[in-house]
Amino acid sequence: MKVLSAADVRRAVPMSTAIDAVREAFRELAAGKFVLPPRQIFGNGSVLVMSAYHTPTGTAVVKKIGIALDQVPAIRATVIWTGGGDQLVADGGSITTLRTGAVVGVATDLLAPADASRLTVIGTGAQAPDQVRAVLAVRRIADVTITGRNADRAAALSTALAGEFPEVKFTPSTSIEDSLDADVICCATSSATPLFDVGALPDRVHVNAIGAFRPTMRELPRNLLASASVVLVDQIEAALEESGEIIDAIDSGALKTTDLLELGQALSAPPQTSGRTVFKSVGIGPQDWAIAAALARA
Repeated sequence: MKVLSAADVRRAVPMSTAIDAVREAFRELAAGKFVLPPRQIFGNGSVLVMSAYHTPTGTAVVKKIGIALDQVPAIRATVIWTGGGDQLVADGGSITTLRTGAVVGVATDLLAPADASRLTVIGTGAQAPDQVRAVLAVRRIADVTITGRNADRAAALSTALAGEFPEVKFTPSTSIEDSLDADVICCATSSATPLFDVGALPDRVHVNAIGAFRPTMRELPRNLLASASVVLVDQIEAALEESGEIIDAIDSGALKTTDLLELGQALSAPPQTSGRTVFKSVGIGPQDWAIAAALARA
């Protein structure tokens, strides 16, 4: 049995590799090559169990996540991957942030303007750094604004990422409204209410939202979902079960289920885009499988 720490995960799977692995996993999901049981949710979302079985290889992944938003880190998880006689146990927190960043990289590459150069990340928690790494892996970003309620945390994260990407300008901010003039916006918060109004956004922008993972949480306003040229989700079934933004928009009549496009399908037939586009992710098992499989091969 191979046991891997967070540092081991980072050394073995760089973001570019993670993006390629997750992209292929979504193509295979759309082709029916995964058995994907519903996510098990306990304690009002404080404990999650996710699994996926890859039929072509006979390999499977199970992830247990403990979430405590008032603690640091907020996510504590363990991933178990099995295949044949092999078994891998790895730090699930690092896999979760890596695969969440990777799926945002896939969606951004698909939907964001080809000439995008300005990125804003709203949120300074554990997910934020991989949101930056993923978008920088697929677009030539020159300016990044890190926005959070705590000025010290926004400044510290900006400084750390500037050391990693010295060619990029990083600016910390505590004002969401002043940070929205961007080509790509990544929302990575635990907000229960929309972070901004659609009228404050540029006419052309791609928005990723990965922070809200419960029906009671919302990062995006319903009028953004109603007016976007594309509303992309990782999986419709999961979004209807767990995404507060999607549930609210559909319940209010602002959005129909038929307006949603799954990522795997979009990779096979890229949609026409204009104006504003949205990717909403709640995370599904094939993403964890993709990273774990890459670790097993490393």
